[in-house]
Amino acid sequence: MPHHFRIARFAIAGALFAIAAFAVVGTTTPALSNAWLMLTDRSNILPAESSIVSFEPYVINQGSSNYWLYGKDRTNYYHFAHTEQALYVYVPVSNTCPGFDQRNIHTWCNVRIGKRH
Repeated sequence: MPHHFRIARFAIAGALFAIAAFAVVGTTTPALSNAWLMLTDRSNILPAESSIVSFEPYVINQGSSNYWLYGKDRTNYYHFAHTEQALYVYVPVSNTCPGFDQRNIHTWCNVRIGKRH
């Protein structure tokens, strides 16, 4: 087989692999939706304790900006506070807060202040 056919076949195989990998990441993680939120609204940030692959926003602001209000990953729940004291706060998923409701910051106890970006 001529050399240029092998190179073309290798390039096609590499492109197909990249497309498949992109599809797997896009369908099995929130990475693409997180990237979209960050691209379309500058007020969106990802918690420093999390990652674009594991962070899952579960309550989104319904106003003119589409930033997350509440999110989670495997280890923490997050609330976007956007105050002078904290951009966001978080609490471990394995918390012992009495009456804990992941959608109500007033039920969270021993919250930790997120890192500023």
